[in-house]
Amino acid sequence: MPLLTRNAVPSYRLHKQSGQAIVTLNGHDVLLGLHGSAVSKAEYDRRIAEWIAGGRQINRQSGDLTLSQLIERYRLHVEAYYRRPDGTPTSEADNIRQAIRLVRKLYGSTLAGEFSPLKLKAVREHMVSGIGARRGYVRDSINKRVNRIRAMFKWAVENEILPPSVHQGLMAVSALKAGRTAAPEGDPIKPVPEAFVRAILSHVSEQVGAMIDLQLLTGARPGEICSMRAIDIDRQGKVWIFRPEYHKTQHHGLFREIRIGPKAQAILQPFLNNLDLSAYVFSPREAESSRRAKMHAERKTPAGYGNRPGSNRRPSPRWQPGDRYTVNSYRRAIQRACDMVFPLPPNLRRSRVRGKKSNPMRWETESEWRLRIGPDALAKARAWVEEHRWHPHQLRHNAATRLRRE
Repeated sequence: MPLLTRNAVPSYRLHKQSGQAIVTLNGHDVLLGLHGSAVSKAEYDRRIAEWIAGGRQINRQSGDLTLSQLIERYRLHVEAYYRRPDGTPTSEADNIRQAIRLVRKLYGSTLAGEFSPLKLKAVREHMVSGIGARRGYVRDSINKRVNRIRAMFKWAVENEILPPSVHQGLMAVSALKAGRTAAPEGDPIKPVPEAFVRAILSHVSEQVGAMIDLQLLTGARPGEICSMRAIDIDRQGKVWIFRPEYHKTQHHGLFREIRIGPKAQAILQPFLNNLDLSAYVFSPREAESSRRAKMHAERKTPAGYGNRPGSNRRPSPRWQPGDRYTVNSYRRAIQRACDMVFPLPPNLRRSRVRGKKSNPMRWETESEWRLRIGPDALAKARAWVEEHRWHPHQLRHNAATRLRRE
Protein backbone atom coordinates (compact mmCIF):
# COMPACT_ATOMS: atom_id res chain seq x y z
CA MET A 1 0.00 0.00 0.00
CA PRO A 2 1.55 3.37 -0.98
CA LEU A 3 2.30 5.91 1.73
CA LEU A 4 -0.08 8.84 2.13
CA THR A 5 1.10 12.16 0.82
CA ARG A 6 1.29 15.18 3.11
CA ASN A 7 -2.11 16.57 1.97
CA ALA A 8 -3.93 13.21 1.66
CA VAL A 9 -7.04 12.57 3.78
CA PRO A 10 -7.69 9.01 5.09
CA SER A 11 -10.67 7.46 3.35
CA TYR A 12 -14.05 6.34 4.69
CA ARG A 13 -14.06 2.53 4.36
CA LEU A 14 -16.10 -0.56 5.18
CA HIS A 15 -14.96 -2.85 8.00
CA LYS A 16 -16.20 -6.21 6.64
CA GLN A 17 -16.04 -8.15 9.89
CA SER A 18 -18.41 -5.79 11.75
CA GLY A 19 -20.20 -4.00 8.92
CA GLN A 20 -19.20 -0.65 10.40
CA ALA A 21 -17.46 2.28 8.76
CA ILE A 22 -13.78 2.69 9.61
CA VAL A 23 -11.04 5.27 9.14
CA THR A 24 -7.32 4.85 9.88
CA LEU A 25 -5.58 7.80 11.56
CA ASN A 26 -1.84 7.57 12.21
CA GLY A 27 -1.97 3.79 12.08
CA HIS A 28 -4.94 3.50 14.47
CA ASP A 29 -8.30 2.17 13.21
CA VAL A 30 -11.34 4.13 14.40
CA LEU A 31 -14.86 2.61 14.07
CA LEU A 32 -17.51 5.16 13.14
CA GLY A 33 -20.85 3.29 13.22
CA LEU A 34 -22.97 1.48 10.65
CA HIS A 35 -21.39 1.83 7.21
CA GLY A 36 -23.32 4.19 4.94
CA SER A 37 -25.41 5.71 7.72
CA ALA A 38 -25.66 9.47 8.27
CA VAL A 39 -24.32 9.04 11.81
CA SER A 40 -21.13 7.31 10.61
CA LYS A 41 -20.52 9.96 7.93
CA ALA A 42 -20.98 12.77 10.45
CA GLU A 43 -18.58 10.99 12.84
CA TYR A 44 -16.08 10.61 9.98
CA ASP A 45 -16.26 14.34 9.20
CA ARG A 46 -15.76 15.20 12.88
CA ARG A 47 -12.76 12.89 13.29
CA ILE A 48 -11.10 14.17 10.12
CA ALA A 49 -11.65 17.80 11.12
CA GLU A 50 -10.09 17.21 14.57
CA TRP A 51 -7.21 15.25 12.99
CA ILE A 52 -6.37 18.08 10.55
CA ALA A 53 -6.74 20.76 13.24
CA GLY A 54 -4.30 18.81 15.42
CA GLY A 55 -1.57 18.83 12.81
CA ARG A 56 -2.66 15.50 11.26
CA GLN A 57 -2.12 13.72 14.54
CA ILE A 58 -4.51 11.88 16.85
CA ASN A 59 -5.03 14.37 19.66
CA ARG A 60 -5.43 12.35 22.80
CA GLN A 61 -3.99 13.25 26.17
CA SER A 62 -1.22 10.69 26.64
CA GLY A 63 0.45 10.01 29.95
CA ASP A 64 3.53 8.45 28.36
CA LEU A 65 4.35 11.26 25.87
CA THR A 66 7.92 12.45 26.42
CA LEU A 67 9.15 15.96 25.79
CA SER A 68 11.21 14.78 22.81
CA GLN A 69 8.05 13.35 21.24
CA LEU A 70 6.10 16.52 21.99
CA ILE A 71 8.88 18.67 20.50
CA GLU A 72 8.88 16.56 17.34
CA ARG A 73 5.13 17.03 16.90
CA TYR A 74 5.40 20.74 17.61
CA ARG A 75 8.24 21.02 15.10
CA LEU A 76 5.94 19.73 12.35
CA HIS A 77 3.38 22.38 13.30
CA VAL A 78 6.00 25.15 13.34
CA GLU A 79 7.38 24.19 9.93
CA ALA A 80 3.89 24.27 8.43
CA TYR A 81 2.58 27.37 10.23
CA TYR A 82 5.45 29.87 10.19
CA ARG A 83 5.69 30.32 6.43
CA ARG A 84 5.30 33.20 4.03
CA PRO A 85 2.73 33.07 1.20
CA ASP A 86 5.44 31.80 -1.18
CA GLY A 87 6.16 28.84 1.12
CA THR A 88 9.53 29.97 2.50
CA PRO A 89 9.95 29.67 6.30
CA THR A 90 10.00 32.81 8.44
CA SER A 91 12.73 33.65 10.94
CA GLU A 92 10.37 32.80 13.81
CA ALA A 93 10.59 29.09 12.91
CA ASP A 94 14.34 29.16 13.53
CA ASN A 95 13.89 31.18 16.74
CA ILE A 96 11.53 28.51 18.09
CA ARG A 97 13.93 25.69 17.20
CA GLN A 98 16.72 27.42 19.11
CA ALA A 99 14.49 28.02 22.13
CA ILE A 100 13.28 24.42 22.51
CA ARG A 101 16.68 22.86 21.76
CA LEU A 102 17.78 23.31 25.39
CA VAL A 103 14.52 21.78 26.66
CA ARG A 104 15.18 18.64 24.62
CA LYS A 105 18.79 18.51 25.82
CA LEU A 106 17.93 18.78 29.54
CA TYR A 107 14.55 17.03 29.76
CA GLY A 108 14.05 15.14 26.49
CA SER A 109 13.25 11.85 28.24
CA THR A 110 10.97 13.49 30.84
CA LEU A 111 7.21 13.03 30.47
CA ALA A 112 5.68 16.13 28.91
CA GLY A 113 2.96 16.25 31.55
CA GLU A 114 5.62 16.43 34.29
CA PHE A 115 7.35 19.56 32.95
CA SER A 116 6.84 21.83 35.94
CA PRO A 117 7.61 25.51 36.64
CA LEU A 118 10.83 24.51 38.46
CA LYS A 119 12.04 22.67 35.36
CA LEU A 120 11.30 25.74 33.22
CA LYS A 121 13.27 27.88 35.69
CA ALA A 122 16.15 25.39 35.46
CA VAL A 123 16.16 25.77 31.67
CA ARG A 124 16.16 29.53 32.12
CA GLU A 125 19.06 29.35 34.58
CA HIS A 126 21.13 27.55 31.95
CA MET A 127 20.46 30.48 29.63
CA VAL A 128 21.45 32.99 32.32
CA SER A 129 24.68 31.26 33.29
CA GLY A 130 25.61 30.31 29.73
CA ILE A 131 26.40 26.70 30.70
CA GLY A 132 27.71 24.96 27.61
CA ALA A 133 28.06 28.25 25.73
CA ARG A 134 30.70 30.94 25.53
CA ARG A 135 28.54 33.60 27.14
CA GLY A 136 25.05 33.75 28.64
CA TYR A 137 22.12 35.36 26.89
CA VAL A 138 20.90 38.85 27.69
CA ARG A 139 17.77 39.31 29.80
CA ASP A 140 15.39 40.32 27.00
CA SER A 141 16.48 37.40 24.84
CA ILE A 142 15.97 34.94 27.72
CA ASN A 143 12.41 36.20 28.32
CA LYS A 144 11.58 35.77 24.64
CA ARG A 145 12.95 32.22 24.57
CA VAL A 146 10.98 31.28 27.69
CA ASN A 147 7.81 32.63 26.07
CA ARG A 148 8.48 30.50 22.98
CA ILE A 149 8.84 27.42 25.20
CA ARG A 150 5.55 28.22 26.90
CA ALA A 151 3.93 28.65 23.49
CA MET A 152 4.73 25.00 22.72
CA PHE A 153 2.79 23.85 25.79
CA LYS A 154 -0.04 26.22 24.94
CA TRP A 155 -0.27 24.57 21.52
CA ALA A 156 -0.28 21.14 23.18
CA VAL A 157 -3.16 22.17 25.48
CA GLU A 158 -5.03 23.77 22.58
CA ASN A 159 -4.88 20.48 20.66
CA GLU A 160 -5.75 18.36 23.74
CA ILE A 161 -2.36 16.68 23.84
CA LEU A 162 -1.69 17.82 27.42
CA PRO A 163 -4.05 18.86 30.23
CA PRO A 164 -4.51 22.63 30.76
CA SER A 165 -2.86 22.45 34.19
CA VAL A 166 0.59 22.02 32.58
CA HIS A 167 0.45 25.33 30.72
CA GLN A 168 -1.21 27.10 33.66
CA GLY A 169 1.66 26.07 35.91
CA LEU A 170 4.28 27.37 33.47
CA MET A 171 2.48 30.72 33.24
CA ALA A 172 3.24 31.22 36.94
CA VAL A 173 6.93 31.70 36.10
CA SER A 174 7.39 35.46 35.93
CA ALA A 175 9.71 37.20 33.49
CA LEU A 176 13.17 38.34 34.54
CA LYS A 177 13.16 41.96 35.73
CA ALA A 178 15.86 44.50 35.03
CA GLY A 179 18.29 44.86 37.92
CA ARG A 180 16.93 41.79 39.70
CA THR A 181 18.70 39.04 37.83
CA ALA A 182 22.23 37.96 37.00
CA ALA A 183 21.37 38.05 33.29
CA PRO A 184 23.12 41.00 31.62
CA GLU A 185 21.24 43.76 29.88
CA GLY A 186 21.59 43.92 26.11
CA ASP A 187 23.36 46.91 24.64
CA PRO A 188 20.99 49.13 22.65
CA ILE A 189 21.58 49.19 18.91
CA LYS A 190 23.34 52.45 18.11
CA PRO A 191 23.93 54.19 14.79
CA VAL A 192 27.27 53.45 13.18
CA PRO A 193 29.68 56.37 12.61
CA GLU A 194 29.40 57.67 9.06
CA ALA A 195 33.17 57.38 8.60
CA PHE A 196 33.02 53.65 9.32
CA VAL A 197 30.35 53.21 6.66
CA ARG A 198 32.24 55.14 3.98
CA ALA A 199 35.49 53.33 4.79
CA ILE A 200 34.22 49.94 3.59
CA LEU A 201 32.37 51.00 0.42
CA SER A 202 35.41 50.39 -1.75
CA HIS A 203 35.68 46.83 -0.37
CA VAL A 204 32.13 45.67 -1.17
CA SER A 205 30.38 45.02 -4.46
CA GLU A 206 28.43 47.70 -6.28
CA GLN A 207 25.21 45.98 -5.23
CA VAL A 208 26.06 45.90 -1.51
CA GLY A 209 27.26 49.51 -1.63
CA ALA A 210 23.93 50.58 -3.14
CA MET A 211 22.02 48.62 -0.49
CA ILE A 212 23.97 50.40 2.26
CA ASP A 213 23.25 53.83 0.77
CA LEU A 214 19.55 53.01 0.36
CA GLN A 215 19.27 51.96 3.98
CA LEU A 216 20.90 55.19 5.12
CA LEU A 217 18.46 57.26 3.07
CA THR A 218 15.20 55.34 3.55
CA GLY A 219 15.57 53.63 6.95
CA ALA A 220 14.35 50.33 5.47
CA ARG A 221 15.02 47.04 7.20
CA PRO A 222 17.81 44.84 5.78
CA GLY A 223 15.32 42.16 4.77
CA GLU A 224 13.23 44.70 2.87
CA ILE A 225 16.24 45.94 0.91
CA CYS A 226 17.31 42.37 0.10
CA SER A 227 13.84 41.44 -1.21
CA MET A 228 13.30 44.60 -3.28
CA ARG A 229 11.85 43.97 -6.75
CA ALA A 230 11.04 46.41 -9.54
CA ILE A 231 7.38 45.36 -9.49
CA ASP A 232 7.11 46.43 -5.83
CA ILE A 233 8.18 50.03 -6.56
CA ASP A 234 5.58 52.61 -7.62
CA ARG A 235 7.51 55.12 -9.75
CA GLN A 236 4.57 57.30 -10.82
CA GLY A 237 5.05 60.30 -8.53
CA LYS A 238 7.94 62.56 -7.63
CA VAL A 239 8.58 60.37 -4.60
CA TRP A 240 8.63 56.65 -5.32
CA ILE A 241 6.83 54.24 -2.98
CA PHE A 242 8.26 50.81 -2.24
CA ARG A 243 5.74 48.25 -0.95
CA PRO A 244 7.63 45.08 0.11
CA GLU A 245 6.09 41.79 -0.89
CA TYR A 246 6.72 40.52 2.66
CA HIS A 247 7.52 42.45 5.80
CA LYS A 248 7.92 41.91 9.52
CA THR A 249 4.39 42.91 10.61
CA GLN A 250 2.48 41.45 7.66
CA HIS A 251 0.88 38.69 9.76
CA HIS A 252 -0.71 41.42 11.92
CA GLY A 253 -2.59 42.74 8.88
CA LEU A 254 -0.43 45.89 8.65
CA PHE A 255 0.80 47.52 5.45
CA ARG A 256 4.32 48.76 4.83
CA GLU A 257 5.29 51.64 2.53
CA ILE A 258 8.81 53.03 2.16
CA ARG A 259 9.34 56.45 0.54
CA ILE A 260 12.20 56.74 -1.97
CA GLY A 261 13.28 60.32 -2.58
CA PRO A 262 15.40 61.80 -5.40
CA LYS A 263 18.77 60.84 -3.85
CA ALA A 264 17.71 57.25 -3.31
CA GLN A 265 16.18 57.16 -6.80
CA ALA A 266 19.52 58.13 -8.33
CA ILE A 267 21.16 55.20 -6.52
CA LEU A 268 18.42 52.78 -7.51
CA GLN A 269 17.86 53.76 -11.13
CA PRO A 270 20.95 52.04 -12.68
CA PHE A 271 19.82 48.70 -11.24
CA LEU A 272 16.29 49.09 -12.65
CA ASN A 273 17.33 49.62 -16.28
CA ASN A 274 16.36 46.63 -18.44
CA LEU A 275 15.42 44.65 -15.34
CA ASP A 276 12.65 42.06 -15.36
CA LEU A 277 9.81 43.37 -13.18
CA SER A 278 9.67 40.21 -11.08
CA ALA A 279 13.48 39.94 -10.63
CA TYR A 280 15.25 41.12 -7.49
CA VAL A 281 17.00 44.47 -7.83
CA PHE A 282 20.21 43.41 -6.08
CA SER A 283 21.56 40.06 -7.26
CA PRO A 284 24.63 38.24 -5.87
CA ARG A 285 24.90 36.47 -9.21
CA GLU A 286 25.39 39.79 -11.00
CA ALA A 287 27.84 40.93 -8.32
CA GLU A 288 29.94 37.78 -8.78
CA SER A 289 29.85 38.18 -12.57
CA SER A 290 31.03 41.80 -12.26
CA ARG A 291 33.81 40.76 -9.87
CA ARG A 292 35.11 38.15 -12.28
CA ALA A 293 34.94 40.60 -15.20
CA LYS A 294 36.91 43.14 -13.18
CA MET A 295 39.56 40.54 -12.30
CA HIS A 296 39.88 39.61 -15.97
CA ALA A 297 40.24 43.27 -17.00
CA GLU A 298 43.03 43.76 -14.42
CA ARG A 299 44.84 40.59 -15.48
CA LYS A 300 48.54 41.18 -16.10
CA THR A 301 49.35 37.79 -17.68
CA PRO A 302 48.83 37.90 -21.48
CA ALA A 303 45.67 36.22 -22.71
CA GLY A 304 47.62 33.52 -24.52
CA TYR A 305 49.30 32.33 -21.33
CA GLY A 306 47.96 30.70 -18.20
CA ASN A 307 44.34 29.67 -17.65
CA ARG A 308 41.61 30.87 -19.98
CA PRO A 309 38.62 32.54 -18.26
CA GLY A 310 36.32 29.86 -16.89
CA SER A 311 38.63 26.93 -17.61
CA ASN A 312 39.51 26.24 -13.96
CA ARG A 313 35.99 26.29 -12.53
CA ARG A 314 34.45 23.24 -10.88
CA PRO A 315 31.66 21.60 -12.88
CA SER A 316 29.44 21.25 -9.80
CA PRO A 317 30.58 23.75 -7.15
CA ARG A 318 29.26 23.51 -3.61
CA TRP A 319 28.13 27.09 -3.57
CA GLN A 320 26.69 29.19 -6.38
CA PRO A 321 25.52 32.79 -6.05
CA GLY A 322 21.74 33.14 -5.86
CA ASP A 323 19.37 35.61 -7.42
CA ARG A 324 18.93 37.64 -4.22
CA TYR A 325 20.76 38.52 -1.03
CA THR A 326 19.59 37.25 2.32
CA VAL A 327 19.95 39.20 5.54
CA ASN A 328 22.80 36.87 6.56
CA SER A 329 24.70 37.12 3.25
CA TYR A 330 24.27 40.91 3.31
CA ARG A 331 25.64 41.01 6.87
CA ARG A 332 28.56 38.74 6.00
CA ALA A 333 29.55 40.95 3.06
CA ILE A 334 29.75 43.93 5.42
CA GLN A 335 31.62 41.88 8.02
CA ARG A 336 34.26 40.77 5.52
CA ALA A 337 34.80 44.37 4.44
CA CYS A 338 35.15 45.47 8.09
CA ASP A 339 37.75 42.74 8.64
CA MET A 340 39.80 44.12 5.73
CA VAL A 341 39.49 47.79 6.69
CA PHE A 342 39.72 47.39 10.49
CA PRO A 343 41.98 44.39 11.19
CA LEU A 344 42.82 43.42 14.75
CA PRO A 345 46.08 44.80 16.18
CA PRO A 346 49.07 42.52 15.40
CA ASN A 347 49.36 41.23 18.97
CA LEU A 348 45.70 40.10 18.96
CA ARG A 349 45.56 38.41 15.55
CA ARG A 350 45.78 34.73 14.80
CA SER A 351 49.21 33.52 13.81
CA ARG A 352 50.62 30.67 11.73
CA VAL A 353 51.76 27.54 13.54
CA ARG A 354 53.59 24.42 12.49
CA GLY A 355 51.33 21.77 11.02
CA LYS A 356 51.73 18.34 9.47
CA LYS A 357 54.21 17.39 6.76
CA SER A 358 51.66 17.90 4.00
CA ASN A 359 50.86 21.37 5.37
CA PRO A 360 53.96 22.61 7.24
CA MET A 361 52.40 25.96 8.22
CA ARG A 362 48.75 26.61 9.01
CA TRP A 363 46.58 29.18 10.76
CA GLU A 364 45.89 28.34 14.38
CA THR A 365 42.36 27.32 15.28
CA GLU A 366 40.10 29.55 17.35
CA SER A 367 40.61 27.44 20.48
CA GLU A 368 44.41 27.59 20.03
CA TRP A 369 44.23 31.34 19.51
CA ARG A 370 42.07 31.88 22.63
CA LEU A 371 44.44 29.74 24.71
CA ARG A 372 47.54 31.55 23.46
CA ILE A 373 46.43 35.16 24.01
CA GLY A 374 44.73 34.53 27.37
CA PRO A 375 41.51 35.98 28.87
CA ASP A 376 42.74 39.59 29.20
CA ALA A 377 43.83 39.85 25.57
CA LEU A 378 40.64 38.06 24.50
CA ALA A 379 38.58 40.74 26.25
CA LYS A 380 40.59 43.42 24.43
CA ALA A 381 40.01 41.65 21.10
CA ARG A 382 36.26 41.53 21.76
CA ALA A 383 36.22 45.21 22.69
CA TRP A 384 38.11 46.05 19.48
CA VAL A 385 35.66 44.07 17.38
CA GLU A 386 32.62 45.65 19.02
CA GLU A 387 34.09 49.12 18.46
CA HIS A 388 35.17 48.67 14.83
CA ARG A 389 32.59 46.24 13.41
CA TRP A 390 29.01 47.07 12.52
CA HIS A 391 26.00 45.33 10.99
CA PRO A 392 23.22 46.44 8.62
CA HIS A 393 20.58 46.77 11.35
CA GLN A 394 22.51 49.78 12.67
CA LEU A 395 21.95 51.66 9.40
CA ARG A 396 18.24 51.85 10.19
CA HIS A 397 19.13 53.67 13.40
CA ASN A 398 21.36 56.03 11.40
CA ALA A 399 18.36 57.00 9.29
CA ALA A 400 16.12 57.41 12.36
CA THR A 401 18.71 59.62 14.10
CA ARG A 402 19.06 61.80 10.99
CA LEU A 403 15.29 62.17 10.56
CA ARG A 404 14.80 63.10 14.22
CA ARG A 405 17.54 65.70 13.93
CA GLU A 406 16.01 67.19 10.81
